[in-house]
Amino acid sequence: MLTKNPTKGRLLVAEPSILNDKAFNRSVIYLTEHSEDGCVGFILNRPTKFVLNDLIPEIDCDFKVYNGGPVEQENLYFIHNSPNLIPNSIQIDKNMYWGGDFETLNELLNNNSLKATDIRFFLGYAGWSVDQLKEELNESSWVVTENKYPNLLQVNSATLWKNQLMEFGGEYQIWANAPKNPALN
Repeated sequence: MLTKNPTKGRLLVAEPSILNDKAFNRSVIYLTEHSEDGCVGFILNRPTKFVLNDLIPEIDCDFKVYNGGPVEQENLYFIHNSPNLIPNSIQIDKNMYWGGDFETLNELLNNNSLKATDIRFFLGYAGWSVDQLKEELNESSWVVTENKYPNLLQVNSATLWKNQLMEFGGEYQIWANAPKNPALN
């Protein structure tokens, strides 16, 4: 379901019209915070070349790390569906949580107590002031939609943007099948 109301737990899907924006072209962002102070989210479909062990050698874990957005890319963030295992997690919606106790997380990862479908790591995040996001929505840079995935962490990141556009239907279906570089068409 499409809406213009961004709230935490919803998805921001990049409109095809922002093709020239390298940071957000063909991105799908999961909103983890929306308040009068602004909005925070993580790009779900931008895997980096790194795995967690590349960034933190003392953690024996090869889970992919994603580019969460252009803000604070030197910091590591995570979302997960295991609040019973990771204390101090912040609830985003019914099934998803943000952050938590990192020491406990290290132990869980080193003991293989979490699967890649339980957690996702990000370098950086996407952030907006409330007015900034409102302006971008008015400029048709984003489509806001409900998160209909029972486990967002199991979604195929390679096809996420395309699949969202196909669900929107109409002219979005044409853009969903367009090449990344229109000059190659």
